[in-house]
Amino acid sequence: MIIKPQEGPQEQFLSSQADICIYGGAAGGGKTYALLLEPLRHVKNSGFGCVIFRKNANQIFAEGGLWDTSYSIYPHVGGVPKMTPTPTWNFPSGMKVSFGHIDQEKDVLKWQGSQIAMIAFDELTHFTEQQFWYMMSRNRSSSGIAGYIRATCNPDADSWVASFISWWWDENTGYPIPERSGVIRYFIRRDGEIKWASSEKELCEKYGLTTAEDKAQIKSATFVASKLTDNKILMDNDPSYLANLKALTLVDQERLLYGNWKIRPAAGLFFQRSQIPDDGWLDEIPADVSIWVRAWDLAATAESEGGEPAYTAGVLIGKRRSNGRYVIADVTNKRLAADAARQHIKATAIMDKQRKGSSMKIRLPQDPGQAGKAQAADFVKFLTGFNVSIELESGSKETRAEPFAAQWQHGNVEIVKGEWNESYLNQLESFPEGKFKDMVDASSSGFNELTKSNITSLPPITGSLGRQSYWKR
Repeated sequence: MIIKPQEGPQEQFLSSQADICIYGGAAGGGKTYALLLEPLRHVKNSGFGCVIFRKNANQIFAEGGLWDTSYSIYPHVGGVPKMTPTPTWNFPSGMKVSFGHIDQEKDVLKWQGSQIAMIAFDELTHFTEQQFWYMMSRNRSSSGIAGYIRATCNPDADSWVASFISWWWDENTGYPIPERSGVIRYFIRRDGEIKWASSEKELCEKYGLTTAEDKAQIKSATFVASKLTDNKILMDNDPSYLANLKALTLVDQERLLYGNWKIRPAAGLFFQRSQIPDDGWLDEIPADVSIWVRAWDLAATAESEGGEPAYTAGVLIGKRRSNGRYVIADVTNKRLAADAARQHIKATAIMDKQRKGSSMKIRLPQDPGQAGKAQAADFVKFLTGFNVSIELESGSKETRAEPFAAQWQHGNVEIVKGEWNESYLNQLESFPEGKFKDMVDASSSGFNELTKSNITSLPPITGSLGRQSYWKR
């Protein structure tokens, strides 16, 4: 078996001589595979050690992630896995590749005193700037190989990484500049500020670096841009992956498909009323809806501390059998005190059940902590006789909205005409910059409940499940 990088950015990344090389851009560019290949250049060096970091331990062992991918490479060059005390591959020469995680800021202290020849970060934008620079201080070894850093990432306009590599991408478009990909630049970091130059000589002249101690601080860095089409193996093995990326929201398409480092959520990038199909404006509620969900976003008080109104929003959303589209049939959005909100939710539940039957589902959010659990239990008791789902909401409102927004942008959402249409659409189009997000959050919650309810049929078992089975990825 021959193990080698693919031609193009992957090969460019693995041949870089920079102290810091960041391989980033679109999803599916072969970044993780390349990161795992990098330490094999030193597979015969007994003193060489590498640690590859993810933000948390679960990400290391995620399906198809670092650990899974390492199994497709390292056994072919004599690697033997060991899980304790840390996940590690040991090679015949004594060379080691370990996997670690740095979740909290204080976790870097676990590596105090370490000497690591190669430090690697998978998804660098998940780490803080402080974590990165601290770990760089551990980047040394007695193996004869000067310490160096390799990293992969997808674009994130709000990450410190976007600023660090800003020379390599166009500030007007956000897209990587092709002719700068892989070009090495030089820098020093003083008092948290990075000073750049195109060569060591220029850096020394520009910032008065004259002593050996000054010059020892100089580091080199580069950025190698990748895109899905660079990974010909993935494109051949899984042609549908491109379609999966094109099904994302506009923001995520720009980031994960086109490698845009400037794009960020803004009003109009999640929802536009023009994205409702021409035949998606319905005069009445359709009769072919297979399942209905009324999802709520709750306001804790009638008014916020600043005296601004707070709303309780309930969105009725269903999935149609005839065309597979989602339909928003009714939206209620009222400023109510806590007890009045409870009564309103129950009255709406009674009305929905009368019109939609006993299969009608109600979804309510649960706040984190014990108080949230108590409130959820109270609601379940209060709504006895109804099909109630309580869900712990996690992640930002933007993250929760992305699955629903993707369907909206692809013309898969219909609207029943009603007096609530204008206020509903105004809030969606202003998301996430608008002041109020309650109707958006309720819509996202309802959609997520519908998709959770979908049942996927498993393939029939016609024999043993081997490497060439239905399940092979």
